[in-house]
Amino acid sequence: MDATLSQLLESIELSPSGDLTSLSGGDIAAVYRLETRQGEVVIKHDDAARLRGEAEGLRTLHSACATLVVPEVLGLSDEWLVIESLDTVSGELEDEAALGEGLRGLHDVIGDAHGWHQDNACGRTPQPNAPLSDGRAFQRERRLLPLCQACYQRGLLDGELRGRIERLAQDLERWLPNPAASLLHGDLWSGNVLFTTKGPAVIDPAVYRHYPEVDVAMLTLFGSPGEAFFDAYWDGDAPADWPRREALFQLYPLLNHLLLFGAGYRAAVERSVARLESFT
Repeated sequence: MDATLSQLLESIELSPSGDLTSLSGGDIAAVYRLETRQGEVVIKHDDAARLRGEAEGLRTLHSACATLVVPEVLGLSDEWLVIESLDTVSGELEDEAALGEGLRGLHDVIGDAHGWHQDNACGRTPQPNAPLSDGRAFQRERRLLPLCQACYQRGLLDGELRGRIERLAQDLERWLPNPAASLLHGDLWSGNVLFTTKGPAVIDPAVYRHYPEVDVAMLTLFGSPGEAFFDAYWDGDAPADWPRREALFQLYPLLNHLLLFGAGYRAAVERSVARLESFT
């Protein structure tokens, strides 16, 4: 076992009783399971900035939302993050409803501005979070335009599609209101939702404050939450323009996937742009 990991485990009084076991799903960080004499833990190996950002996100969610299970941060170093292991089960209808209620509770935690006090990352992509009072400006200046430019510079977007995205970004004030900013998970695709013996859980956050539909749109982009989830989340008060907001807030994660994983996501970006244009 790596010496720095051994030192970290010793400092948090965990005694290994087995070897590291690699877990699937670690596309960005290396993820392992470790049996200790105090119980099973999950360990991540990554660079210091991403680990610090994830640890802060987990701690923030853990303290902010009592109705979602969030794994406890047990230890952190410049190379390793040790967190609580969760006992997972198959999700049922009542679990989807509990997820909706829990996410609504998280989004009820309101901040003064859109953004966060420090930058973090969504996958391996740096995520600028310098706060802005206007959510439309934040979505444009901190999300859509930086990723659009990065994809264009790498040849993943042509000038025509880049221009369409920029026009959509400049048009946000015309139709999108500027609400108070909700606390977000920030990377809530279906793989970051677990159903556990204690209730629905969320992992691998990239927290900041912004429109609550950001999290919901990520769930619908890479998963299919059921009617029980939406009934519990909206609680009879779904925004009339949800389809338009869904199209908008799916564009950023699709651009991020284009940047991270290549041209295979270009068609999905173009479909998202066309869908958003259809509302104008």
